[in-house]
Amino acid sequence: MFATVMHGPGDVRYERVDEPKLLKPTDAIIKLSATCICGSDLWPYRGLQPQDGPAAMGHEYCGVVVEVGSEVRSLKPGQFVVGSFCLSDNTCPHCQFGFQSSCAQREFMTGAQAPYARVPLAEGTLVATEEMPDAAMIPHMLAVSDVLGTGWYGAVAANVREGGTVVVVGDGAVGLMGVMAAQQMGAGRIIAMSRHESRQKLAREFGATDIVAARGEDGIVEIMDLTDGIGAESVIEAVGMEQSMTQAIGVCRPGGSIGYVGVPHGVSFDGQQLFFRQQRMLGGPAPVRRFLPDLMDRVLQGKIAPGKVFDQSLPLEQVAEGYKAMDERRAIKTMLTVEA
Repeated sequence: MFATVMHGPGDVRYERVDEPKLLKPTDAIIKLSATCICGSDLWPYRGLQPQDGPAAMGHEYCGVVVEVGSEVRSLKPGQFVVGSFCLSDNTCPHCQFGFQSSCAQREFMTGAQAPYARVPLAEGTLVATEEMPDAAMIPHMLAVSDVLGTGWYGAVAANVREGGTVVVVGDGAVGLMGVMAAQQMGAGRIIAMSRHESRQKLAREFGATDIVAARGEDGIVEIMDLTDGIGAESVIEAVGMEQSMTQAIGVCRPGGSIGYVGVPHGVSFDGQQLFFRQQRMLGGPAPVRRFLPDLMDRVLQGKIAPGKVFDQSLPLEQVAEGYKAMDERRAIKTMLTVEA
């Protein structure tokens, strides 16, 4: 089969690879219904993350089970499933505590930008639907696999509460999903920081009540003015850069919470500042598996439509153009369609 392989910065190829096979009795093989490009895929694409040789790309996925290992009991061929980018057994103490992204057997999904993929730890990672969703539902189910689950975790980590004030730093796909999550959790005011008209429009649709285009110190000042000098009790940081983290810290009130889900690059902290600002901080890889059943149910009931975050759709064989479009910010998030 053909699949996506990154050979180095800016060098993404759709090339022939071996078809995936069951390697362990806990594996499953799925046929992808759709896949997509993640913002985190752009770090190695831009040369900002080291890479040791060619890498099979893709960690966001939904599809149909075609084969399962001998120890997989709850899944069977023909079922539609959604999984997380963090692979987990869903039984270890960390999983039971709600942090499947720190599972004792944790692996990270790879190779999902392809027609078929192997999913290790399938029983603990994959969640099946009762019925086969229709084609219109696929983008929304795909979004649950990572970007919505990560935005949702950002809101949970930021302790978003009904009637509260939330600031979302970052207008990429995860930030926009953080806006949606905050709205679903009943936040009274959601301030999205965005300088791009198309992303501002989507943020409004997802529930943002205010838009702040300024960045850096100017952005902090504007948000403090909007909140009468108090700041927000919940801040979602969805970028992972020094400036975005500084903004998050700068707009969070004492006793407030920052949920940081942008993979950090070049971020450092001042211990004295953290000590005296008295802010809670929780982040890291999202335990998407914790939220999958609830988020899939919300999608299937039509309560949310996270697939709207995909503003570009390309055939899988045009994956290189998808990376380029996202790198150049011509697309918020690119969905890759797989032939039936």
